[in-house]
Amino acid sequence: MAHLIETMAYVGDTPWHRLGHRLQPKQPLEVWAQQAGMDWTIQETPVRFMTQPEGDALQALESFSEQKVLYRSDSRAPLSVVSSRYQVVQPRAVLEFYRDLTEIGGYEMETAGVLKGGRKVWALARTGKQAVLKGSDTVNGYLLLATSCDGTLATSVTPTTVRVVCNNTLTIALDNTSNVIRVPHSTSFDADAVKRQLGIAIGQWDDFMYRMKALAGRKVKSKEVEAYIQHVLYAPSKSDEISTPDAGTQPMPGAWAARKVLELYEGKGRGAELAAARGTTWGLLSAMTEFVDHERRARNREYRLDSAWFGHGATLKQRALAHALELAR
Repeated sequence: MAHLIETMAYVGDTPWHRLGHRLQPKQPLEVWAQQAGMDWTIQETPVRFMTQPEGDALQALESFSEQKVLYRSDSRAPLSVVSSRYQVVQPRAVLEFYRDLTEIGGYEMETAGVLKGGRKVWALARTGKQAVLKGSDTVNGYLLLATSCDGTLATSVTPTTVRVVCNNTLTIALDNTSNVIRVPHSTSFDADAVKRQLGIAIGQWDDFMYRMKALAGRKVKSKEVEAYIQHVLYAPSKSDEISTPDAGTQPMPGAWAARKVLELYEGKGRGAELAAARGTTWGLLSAMTEFVDHERRARNREYRLDSAWFGHGATLKQRALAHALELAR
């Protein structure tokens, strides 16, 4: 089976999906572009079609100017058909976004790669922010930039936390307000403008981690645990976002999903024995994020990653965070 992750580069420990090229720390972006499979460009051409001949007329090749085909410069493989107004963000531009952040701002590139044959590209960098909860439960701050060329994802810059003990990811959000900066493909991606907005989002790190420490101090009762799991997994949302799975993932049968999250919370999860997580709302949230990132049923691990970062899995984790914060009030 072909991997959804086309190419990837990383520093540090081997990723859980065991794909990609391992790099030494502090490599220049040119090396990242080559090793992450991002050293190509998105080309475009108008949609063309053959007309049916009438009488003695020959077939003619016509253009449809309202749409265009996007394709890879290296393999010529088609990527998508989009509106002629669709603004492309090149794979190299995703890496270039981090140039001054890594050279001046103290960020460190950690992973970058290509999903779905080039339809999505991403890069993840560590910001240098870190917090330690009870029992040496360490959480690091990251910045994820991702884009698509098939209309499935706006160019998105996402302040993200990663719990070190289990590599669970969670978008920084407070009071049901996400800090994700989204630039639709109907407009041009202005990296400098995004970075000006980014200062506000990154500045909420301390407040966010203060709330996470509050979760670690809030003990939960058995009835609250069951209610939390049921609410996050199965409570209907306004747009019914959770009921329809991503391509490559499967609907969550009630008994199995709830039982799996409970097992992770009660001790089988990575870091479940740490003081911050044992019997606390933080432990509940961590069990839910671990379920989405590592356990949720999917065609393969790559589809699960796509969902956990960009799809319904990401939405599910935000519901888990919102409900955890409600419990801690």
